[in-house]
Amino acid sequence: MQELQKREPMSILVVEDSRTQAELLRHMLEEEGYDVTLAADGEVALRRMEAGRPDIVLTDILMPGMDGYELCRRIKQIYPGIPVILVTNLFDPADVLRGLAAGADSFIVKPVEPGLLRSQIEAVIRAAAMPDHDDESPGLKVPFAGSTYTITAGKLRILNTLLSTYSIAVAKNAELQEAQEQLHSINEQLQATVEDLSRSNESLEAEILERKRVEAALADANKKLQLMASITRHDLLNQLAALDGYLDLALMLRERDPANAWKHIESAGGMVNRISNTLRFTADYQKVGAASPAWQEIRTLVEQSIQNTLRISVNLINNVPPDLEVYADPLIGRVFSNLIENSIRHGVRVTTITFSLEQDGDGYIILYEDDGVGVAADEKEKIFSYAYGMNTGLGLFLAREILAITGITIRETGTPGVGARFELLCPGEVIRAG
Repeated sequence: MQELQKREPMSILVVEDSRTQAELLRHMLEEEGYDVTLAADGEVALRRMEAGRPDIVLTDILMPGMDGYELCRRIKQIYPGIPVILVTNLFDPADVLRGLAAGADSFIVKPVEPGLLRSQIEAVIRAAAMPDHDDESPGLKVPFAGSTYTITAGKLRILNTLLSTYSIAVAKNAELQEAQEQLHSINEQLQATVEDLSRSNESLEAEILERKRVEAALADANKKLQLMASITRHDLLNQLAALDGYLDLALMLRERDPANAWKHIESAGGMVNRISNTLRFTADYQKVGAASPAWQEIRTLVEQSIQNTLRISVNLINNVPPDLEVYADPLIGRVFSNLIENSIRHGVRVTTITFSLEQDGDGYIILYEDDGVGVAADEKEKIFSYAYGMNTGLGLFLAREILAITGITIRETGTPGVGARFELLCPGEVIRAG
């Protein structure tokens, strides 16, 4: 045992024109305990062998000048007992035959794997220790792919060479299977990532669409508020001017015509009421569009409006299907409340009020119907105007403004004498299942 431990390490000559590859092989072999010498080409390798014979030669095949096959052939002619292992990038059946014809003892494929390198060297060392009596055969001619190779190697060397190539093939196949499994795993992860990204993209697109819708609604509401501020300011100035005129006339007539003076005072009082109504309307109107539109369940909105407005015995029917939502300004509940209040106040004989929903092409119609006196034909559009509302209440004008924020329109289509019928026309994109 002590004799074995004192034995000099085996020497290996590495022939490789790439300095990087040569140093890599040197590192692997020295890690295994071998004494390594480097040569950059075949001529240098032969000179080094003249100076000192190595135990094994590892040579690259593709080199400038003398290639690995020719170097192997010349080594076998001069030093037939030194095993030669060919290191190749290509590796196909023709490589094996050319190697055998050149006298190679084994093959190693780049990139070199340390475990495979160690096993091939050990196999060559074991084979070198076993005599092969067939090495002196005259040569076997093997035709392959248009060329003929003369192989003089004995059966044992041929077997060892084939076993080395088979070991390489098995190792490469295992690597390929592992790579395929990794690729399959990566592909599954990629598909999952793509699906996650697709869902995230859909969510982001929906969010962007929702944000654009809200921004458009708020911009529209802001424009309307600016317009209404201008209108109400103009109205207030006119009403204040009229109030001032009535008061001036009353002051002028208070001595000589007290009766007419009091009439002007009464007119001034009426103007004060109009100014008060205008201010109350302005307070209500500034709330329109102040909050972002939102999805709200229609049936629940109707039920809440009933609770907030119904004060007398009227049969109210809510036929709106559950779980349907409308995208509208949060004040939409005021629209329903106002419709109920108008029916009670102006419908005269209203006994039944019905809410329902029907489909209209790609959109929907929220229907409001009562059985009162209805709306006269020449007033069906006037009731939504600001000027008309100054005399009868501005609820319907506000209702139209509230609904318009998300593109909903309202119209009256009832039959005079039969009852009022209001249609809230909702585009398809503002109604959805909850």
